[in-house]
Amino acid sequence: MNKQKTPWSWIPSLYFAEGLPYVVIMTVSVIMYKRMGISNGDIALYTSWLYLPWVIKPLWSPIIDLFKTKRIWIVVMQLLIGAGMGGVALTIQMPNFFQYTLLFFWLMAFSSATHDIAADGFYMLALDESKQAFFVGIRSTFYRVAMIAGQGMLIILAGYWEVTKSITFAWTFTFVVIAVMFVIFALFHWLMLPKPDSDHSVTEIRETKAVKEFFASFSKFFIKKKIGWILGFLLFFRFAEAQLVKMAAPFMLDARNLGGLGLTTSEVGFIYGTVGIISLVLGGLLGGFSASAKGLKYWIWWMIIAINIPNSVYVYLSLVQPESFWIINACVAVEQFGYGFGFTAYVLYMIHISEGEFKTSHYAIATGFMALGMMIPGMFSGMIEEMLGYKTFFIYIMFATIPSFLVAKFIPIDPNFGKKKKTSTV
Repeated sequence: MNKQKTPWSWIPSLYFAEGLPYVVIMTVSVIMYKRMGISNGDIALYTSWLYLPWVIKPLWSPIIDLFKTKRIWIVVMQLLIGAGMGGVALTIQMPNFFQYTLLFFWLMAFSSATHDIAADGFYMLALDESKQAFFVGIRSTFYRVAMIAGQGMLIILAGYWEVTKSITFAWTFTFVVIAVMFVIFALFHWLMLPKPDSDHSVTEIRETKAVKEFFASFSKFFIKKKIGWILGFLLFFRFAEAQLVKMAAPFMLDARNLGGLGLTTSEVGFIYGTVGIISLVLGGLLGGFSASAKGLKYWIWWMIIAINIPNSVYVYLSLVQPESFWIINACVAVEQFGYGFGFTAYVLYMIHISEGEFKTSHYAIATGFMALGMMIPGMFSGMIEEMLGYKTFFIYIMFATIPSFLVAKFIPIDPNFGKKKKTSTV
């Protein structure tokens, strides 16, 4: 009976639970540390290190297959994420809160990356191909809903408590709320996730080919034609954005006499959690529709332009420092729409280079390099901003877009990849 549960009863909650910790670790942590008085340099350096579990997750992905079931991995990781959130809440008010909270963010990052592996694997085991295709849009939608909840509602909630109580109380309360949510997620999924027959551990490790196949797939990725340019594209496509994203929220929050826009925490939550996410989704939808019409090769240069040139809105915002909240929203909407449209090229290219015998593992390797391309530039963005100031930093960001244009010239792309196949009417 448990096997027959409708996917509607668990897919929305599972992918909401997958998206929420990522946005908390990568975005909410930046805003919290800024409001707690941590410098831009330290924020960028230490929160960028939190990408590392997503960089190296392909290295331990076979463990998820070899031990226990993916269903158990999902529930345990959700409990660990909840424990990490609770740990952040407990240590925020301590004198050395920065070090202690980072430790718990590390716990959450490794747990979240492991949860991603287990959840995506479970999705493929629990559904047949037709249902996988049908629900792929549903899972993406609820992942985006998690981004809205994290970047929007949670930040607005924290902003409200900052005003009515205190900054430390606000962020303590916010992380308590998230911790309770993940305990509920774990209990819910323990009851509601189906138990497909194919979800089992590999009990005889020595007799399985899983480990050999993993290492074979790993080596075959690195002997692809023009692998050097492929890796360059994966690492440099988001070179400018990786630095911009770490300083965007601090720029919004910093006082005007420091070069920022002087917005409140709740206002930043509204901008990035509602207007920004809606624009991002619309840009992504347009990108997918466009690529399916004429293919990746046709659109790739337009998409590289779209993800990079709209960064110039931050040059305008830093130079003019407009007081109109709606002008600021409009600028972020333009930048996020361009990012959503342009990022389509990156996702499609990762799919393109993963085609073949080891599609799943090669895509996991590609996403690892994507995370590395975000981690390394992001680590130094805060120090660069502190040296240059916001105005010059955002001008520098425009020059930082150049590498993505250079590497794109040399990558191999099948002219027909991404085009929607015409069906015969005969």
